[in-house]
Amino acid sequence: MSRRRERRKEEKATFGRKGTATRYQMRQKLVAFGDDFYIENEAGQKVFKVDGKVLRVRDKLIFKDMQGNKLCQIQERMLRVKDTMAIDDGQGNKVAEVKKALITPMRDRWTVKIRSGPDLDVQGNILDHEYEINEGRRKVAQVSKKWFRVRDTYGVEVAPDQEDVVILAVTVALDNMAHSRK
Repeated sequence: MSRRRERRKEEKATFGRKGTATRYQMRQKLVAFGDDFYIENEAGQKVFKVDGKVLRVRDKLIFKDMQGNKLCQIQERMLRVKDTMAIDDGQGNKVAEVKKALITPMRDRWTVKIRSGPDLDVQGNILDHEYEINEGRRKVAQVSKKWFRVRDTYGVEVAPDQEDVVILAVTVALDNMAHSRK
């Protein structure tokens, strides 16, 4: 079996209809500084709360579990050439940084610098919520609106070996940067 075919088979086992990926439901257009919203699992149960704080100097989105424990936060990085958002853990240590690529010929391209692991590449149509997050050639998450009939809703599938909160925070940061209201 070719390596390419093998990779597609592995991908289907993770992201296929009965795959092992964890699925979340997000509401489009609710992801904004100043807004609070919930992220639900595929059964429709609220699993994370995202608290949008609007401050004078910087805006912040704080991810909490349903018991109110702070898991991570997203902050805009000011005075940068490229659009950049930082993702910090609950103690304020930088976990990841999301950056828009300077050159984007056909599709949106973003990079995610991970502090304690390999960097991630994001490619696809961010505005329409149809994209993949890859670690090298391996897909680690997929975002799509196709899974839902409800308007303004999209899904995020996360591979089992990934930190769900970090992937979801990356998705929220991308959504916020792509739909910037500036």
